[in-house]
Amino acid sequence: MTINKSSSNYLNEAKMAEKKNREKEARNSSDDIFVDEVKFKSKVPKKPDEEFYVSKINKPAKIKDDPNFFQSLMFQFSKDNTSGMAAQLAYYFLLAVFPLLIFLLTLVPLFQIDQETITQMIQDYAPSDIAGTLEGIIGDVMTASSGGLLSVGLIVTLWSASNGMTALMNAFNVAYDIEDNRNFIVAKLLSVVFTVILALSVILTFVLIVFGGQIGNLMFGVIGLDQHFQTLWNLVRSILPVLLVFVVFLVMYTTAPNIRLKVKSVIPGTLFTTIAFLVASWAFSFYISNFGNYSATYGSIAGVIILILWLYITGVIIILGAQINAIMHKRTLRKEKEEDGQDESIA
Repeated sequence: MTINKSSSNYLNEAKMAEKKNREKEARNSSDDIFVDEVKFKSKVPKKPDEEFYVSKINKPAKIKDDPNFFQSLMFQFSKDNTSGMAAQLAYYFLLAVFPLLIFLLTLVPLFQIDQETITQMIQDYAPSDIAGTLEGIIGDVMTASSGGLLSVGLIVTLWSASNGMTALMNAFNVAYDIEDNRNFIVAKLLSVVFTVILALSVILTFVLIVFGGQIGNLMFGVIGLDQHFQTLWNLVRSILPVLLVFVVFLVMYTTAPNIRLKVKSVIPGTLFTTIAFLVASWAFSFYISNFGNYSATYGSIAGVIILILWLYITGVIIILGAQINAIMHKRTLRKEKEEDGQDESIA
C-alpha cells in the first residue's frame, strides 16, 4: 500500500511539473516580453536556503553573429544600460561636488590665494550660469573658513565622493561582465583612494593653470636661463593638465575593475575618454555660453541643472571608455583561445 501511495505521489508530481512547463511555454509564446529569471553563478558562498539571480533591466539588446567593433560597442552600450548608469553617476557626483569644493576652498587660505584669483579663473573657464553659482559658494566658504569646517568637509567629501567612485567601479565591472566580490572595506578604501587621487589632481591642475607662470619664473630665473626656456615651460604647462587627466583615467581603468588588467590594454579607452572629456567639456561650455538659455527655463537653479547635464555627459564618456577597453580585452582573450586551439590541433 505504501508503494502505491509513493508511486501515485510521484506521478502526481510529474504531472504537475509537466503542467507547469506547458503553462510556462504557453505564457512565453503568448507574451513575447516575458523574461525568465536567470540564476547567477556567484563566487560568494550562499546559504542552503537561498539562491542568487541575475539583476537586470528587461530591455533587449541586439547584436549580429559576427559584429564589428562599432556594433559590439553599441550592443554593450544598450546591454549595460549605459544611460541609466551615467545618470546614477551624475547623481552621486553631484552630491560629491559641493563637499569637494568646500574642502578644497578651505585649503586656499593656507596657500595665500585670494578670492579674486579663483573667481577670475572660474569666469574664464566655466559657463556664466555655473560661474554665478560657484562664486556665491566660494564667497561663503572663504569668509567662514575654519579648521572645523575643514575636518567636516573632509569627512563628508570622502564619504560622498567615494560613493560616486563605488558606482563608477560597479559600472566598470558591468562593462567587463564580472562580479565585484571584493570585501566591502577593501572596495570602500579603494574608492576613497580614487577620491583622494582625483582631489589631488584637481589641486595640481589649479596650481599649474593659476601659478604656472610664477613657478616658471622661479625655476628658470634662479638658474639664469633665457626666455626660450620659459616659452618651453609655458608649452609644457599647457600640456601637463591634459597629461594629468590621462594618467588619472589610466589608473582608474587599470585598477578599478575587479579583474587583473595590463596597463597597455586600457590605453585605447583612456585615450578616448581623455580626448572626448576635454572636447565635450569645451563644446558644452561653448554651447551654454553662446546658445543655451537655461536661466529662462530653470531660473535660479539653472547652474545646478547645467552641472548635472555636464556630469551626465562625463559619466557616459567614462563608461564608454571602460566599454571600449572591455571589448578589446574580450577580443584579445577570444583570439588567444583560438590560437591555443589551433596549436593543440597541430600538436
